[in-house]
Amino acid sequence: MLATRTRRRTSIALATAAVLAGLTTPALTAAPAAATTTDYDSTYYKNAIGKTGASLKSSLHTIISSQTKISYSAVWNALKVTDQDPNNSNNVILLYSGVSRAKSLNGGDVGDWNREHTWAKSHGDFGEVTGPGTDLHHLRPADVQVNSIRGNLDFDDGGSAVTNGGGSKVDSDSFEPRDADKGDVARMILYMAVRYDGGDGFADLEPNERVANGSNPYMGKLSVLKQWNDEDPPSAFEEKRNQVIYDTYQHNRNPFIDHPEWVDAIW
Repeated sequence: MLATRTRRRTSIALATAAVLAGLTTPALTAAPAAATTTDYDSTYYKNAIGKTGASLKSSLHTIISSQTKISYSAVWNALKVTDQDPNNSNNVILLYSGVSRAKSLNGGDVGDWNREHTWAKSHGDFGEVTGPGTDLHHLRPADVQVNSIRGNLDFDDGGSAVTNGGGSKVDSDSFEPRDADKGDVARMILYMAVRYDGGDGFADLEPNERVANGSNPYMGKLSVLKQWNDEDPPSAFEEKRNQVIYDTYQHNRNPFIDHPEWVDAIW
């Protein structure tokens, strides 16, 4: 059963924001996610409830680090389940483009879909090894060509339209997903930053305010990811995906899908 949640969104007045910031009039941004409740708060998340900042991040790291790991080859079949098109059980929904494509078209040719590392595997040089390289919470099916265009770019607003990208944009140093995937991307990136903190023999993954991070274990831009989290709250598809990963594969959860307000509570 999907977690029961209560959502309440509030608006931020632009003039008030300007006064509080003590700056010239800023661009209007989305309100932070309001507090949510889930069926897992008294069990799975019980040691995190009520915490903020570094304490919340540390508690969540401990909670979500208890997981079953799968191989990279096993990711193919897992994605056929986690990302199944709710309207066509023979297809998966592709990240970035939103296209529904046959599950059987997984591979590396034009017209196929492949395994997209939302946290680019070169950012921290973890490759495809079991662990961050195979973590389903940031691996998604994506069109081969769109995936290639994204490459290992950091995330930011702006750029020109990606061909067959569903509204995604790209420029020389960043990639902007289509609006319907922006929150998904933000929550996947921030999950990785909490889950992989330098233990397990892997790099300490952290968000920052830069693009062009290269092979450094950083991903930007944090301020943009936070805005995307607020603007695009978790969808039913995203929530179901989180549940399937928890129930069937890794037995851990992405806490920012269950509690999107924890993004602002930590960062």
